[in-house]
Amino acid sequence: MWITRVSIANPVFATMVMVALCVLGLFSYARLGVEQLPDVTPPVAFIDVAYPGASPEAVEREVTKPVEEGLNSIAGVKRITSRSFEGRSQTSVEFTLDADMARAMQDVRDRIAVVQGVFPKDAKPPTVARFNNDNSSPVVVAALMSASRSPRELSILAEQTVARRLQRVEGVAQVEVNGLARREVRIDLDPDRLRAYAITPAQVATGLRDAHADQPVGLLSDATQDAILRVEGRVADPRQFADMVVAQRSGLPLRLGDLGTVVEREREPESIARVNGRPAVNFNVFKQQDANTVATGEAVKAAMEQLRKALPADVELLLVVANSDFVKGSLKGLQHTLVEGALLTVAIVFLFLHSWRSTVITGLTLPIAVIASFIAVQAFGFTLNFMTMMALSLCIGLLIDDAIVVRENIVRHVHLGKDHFAAARDGTEEIGLAVMATTFAICAVFVPVAFMGGIVGKFFHPFGITVTVAVLVSLFVSFTLDPMLSSRWPDPPTASARRIPGVAALIRGVDHGTWTCCTSPTSA
Repeated sequence: MWITRVSIANPVFATMVMVALCVLGLFSYARLGVEQLPDVTPPVAFIDVAYPGASPEAVEREVTKPVEEGLNSIAGVKRITSRSFEGRSQTSVEFTLDADMARAMQDVRDRIAVVQGVFPKDAKPPTVARFNNDNSSPVVVAALMSASRSPRELSILAEQTVARRLQRVEGVAQVEVNGLARREVRIDLDPDRLRAYAITPAQVATGLRDAHADQPVGLLSDATQDAILRVEGRVADPRQFADMVVAQRSGLPLRLGDLGTVVEREREPESIARVNGRPAVNFNVFKQQDANTVATGEAVKAAMEQLRKALPADVELLLVVANSDFVKGSLKGLQHTLVEGALLTVAIVFLFLHSWRSTVITGLTLPIAVIASFIAVQAFGFTLNFMTMMALSLCIGLLIDDAIVVRENIVRHVHLGKDHFAAARDGTEEIGLAVMATTFAICAVFVPVAFMGGIVGKFFHPFGITVTVAVLVSLFVSFTLDPMLSSRWPDPPTASARRIPGVAALIRGVDHGTWTCCTSPTSA
């Protein structure tokens, strides 16, 4: 084969090609994102509409059915599922796998905007969201604690300092804060006074809403400039609510303080957060839909480290859970498995080939094929996840097969009396077609896996592509680097692994076991 002859005749060129593959592979590896699973999001959209006080039948008749009719005409819709509850309507729209979700989501929003005009006036504005399995759990969970500060002081620090800083982190979509102690102004109306002045609580609420607002008055103009006039009705001090006029009776104004009592206090808590039994403020940080889990988690942890330096000394910011640490730990375990598999493969090859040079020549195929595979992983837009790393771990044994066959046939030609150059050329060309057939048979098995249909096929797409690329790279190395090294770096005539103390007995045991297995008669 011409590629083998070129490699044998130009050893520097063949070596530089391998070095280039490794360098590009390492650069691609450094730029790869890290995820737990491939970035596969089901093509599903959700529409949620709140209709307070309505029965399930009324929700279905006045909200759910108009939503279904409006969404039914969108292209690419596979299934529409709706549920009507008391005071709420939920609709899910499933699209086909080949649908353009960006365009589909825009179509859904457009149709919902049209349908919203026929909703009852008491229905709340609809919420349209795309299904995102990554955002079902927070990327980082943190807690703010203090032994000396009040819950209100801790809540102010949490809302105005910590939550705002975490919200600005790249890749963060939402920061959910729990355990806050919020301030509220409570108005306790006196029923006797309300009856005496013939005023209802609804009228008080309307008057309070009208009075507690900034109102534009008009425009003052002269020959040179215009000035906008506004009446500022919003109060800055909660005690001023008692002096606010909410109604008039017999030409006299009625203040809010005449109808009840204004009290400032903490709102009844809607959520409670504790860490090891101690009160705290909890932060659940969710990432954006297309953001990387590990990158977002590391950025959040870096922001928390900066916050610890800026917060008061008696306030403690704790990292409770970081999903990025779990993902990194899991992938690190897969990487260890990959390295262990490669070392065991090389050890087994050494025990059967009885030559450390032959082991090195064939073993070089493993790191080159694995590292070069990262070029394809990065080019196809994949990430380092369970599927791509599992693909490399499972195909470790396949990557070295071609190199072993080529090397053994070259050694056989050397034993026939040929020089190393002729043995490398003739030995590779002799079994080249068989090696190619074996490799392409493996590719024929894994390529269909990469193009399986359905949502499961989306997960296995990186797996099939990674295995196929790694096997093809190992075939290329077997036809280029292995013959070149065999022609330039032959085994010395006296070199034998049987001369190594401690290894000879192990090699004899392996040979004896292999001979026994191959020569034992088959049972009927």
